[in-house]
Amino acid sequence: MAIDTLIPARTALLFFDMLNGHVKKDDPKTKARYAPIIAASQAVLQAARANGMMVAYAAANHRADNLTSAHTIRDTDGRLNPIPVDQPPDLKAVLDGGTWEAAIIDEIAPMPEDYIIPKYRWSAFYQTYFDLALRTRKVDTIIIAGGSTDVGVASTAYAARDMDYNLVFVSDASGSPETDNHDQFMRRIFPRMGRVRSAAQVTEMLKAGA
Repeated sequence: MAIDTLIPARTALLFFDMLNGHVKKDDPKTKARYAPIIAASQAVLQAARANGMMVAYAAANHRADNLTSAHTIRDTDGRLNPIPVDQPPDLKAVLDGGTWEAAIIDEIAPMPEDYIIPKYRWSAFYQTYFDLALRTRKVDTIIIAGGSTDVGVASTAYAARDMDYNLVFVSDASGSPETDNHDQFMRRIFPRMGRVRSAAQVTEMLKAGA
């Protein structure tokens, strides 16, 4: 296989946490940040559909009481706000499973044949059926899009690499509230783990391998 060719039958597209509660916040900054990500995601999805590829959606599925979520001791929250060492765990789930907030956005809505991967941790692999689904279809390459780049995308990518999957990171179909984190991963970390490409480049790679 040529280095910049993707064979559709052996490639899966994974969207990570492209959920209403993350993407559709009533916040101008969030809407502006996600607008180009959604457009790039739609382009890659269209290419995947045209080539009959496996499409999967990793989606947070937390209990409302947050009792299946991680309560590890750490210095800050997700937005780098300090957490006092003696502060008890926050028992409010980020997104409650089964709610509108936890649903995949309409712009890249799943089809009946797609794979929905409920998850309770950052990685799409941790205690889910994702690896089984990929191996059953003899998929060896994963195209990853979604957010956040430095959280769920990165965690999933590290797990995938350790299981010897080839990785393609869609740079313009991913993002993070901390833009510098996104840029750092795309420029200095992910190139060591796989291929970093734009949505347009991924589309051409699939055309070349079809």
